[in-house]
Amino acid sequence: MTELIIKPAQVQDADAISALVNRAYRGESSRAGWTTEADLLDGKRTTTGDVLALLNRHDAVILTGWVAETLMVTLCAEWHADEQVAHLGMIAVEPTAQNRGYGKKIILAAEQLSVERWGAPASQMAVVSVRQALIAFYQRLGYQATGELKPFPYLPEMWQAKVENMQLITLQKNLIV
Repeated sequence: MTELIIKPAQVQDADAISALVNRAYRGESSRAGWTTEADLLDGKRTTTGDVLALLNRHDAVILTGWVAETLMVTLCAEWHADEQVAHLGMIAVEPTAQNRGYGKKIILAAEQLSVERWGAPASQMAVVSVRQALIAFYQRLGYQATGELKPFPYLPEMWQAKVENMQLITLQKNLIV
């Protein structure tokens, strides 16, 4: 089996990142994996423009994981200096390649990058509260619920909720012990 190579995204990766994130989260293609949101939301998770905007920020890094020439996993780490926390988001694994440890590897790489680059004492992520299997996966990696709940964002030009009253639960992990 070919090794997963993790590296920071480049501008030329933006289309592939956007396509992978949308394929992993939404639509029928996402059903090939266990992390689908197809029963919760219709529409897009991100756009190439959103990815390019993140790539142009000094306080954000998108990591990509490649097997040979194929993008298998991506994650965006954003430094929130006011809260002294790295926010991990847009974690997406190719649906047909899930359960191979790619998600865990890129999360651990993002945690290490967050400590090295920003001195982040903690990392956080926001997860749809009804995604119990996903929350359990993050808990196995050391993330714990902070008790903070936020309403799921309303963005009808991007996505449409299929479930009423969804919330985002904040999970956090201490990175410096």
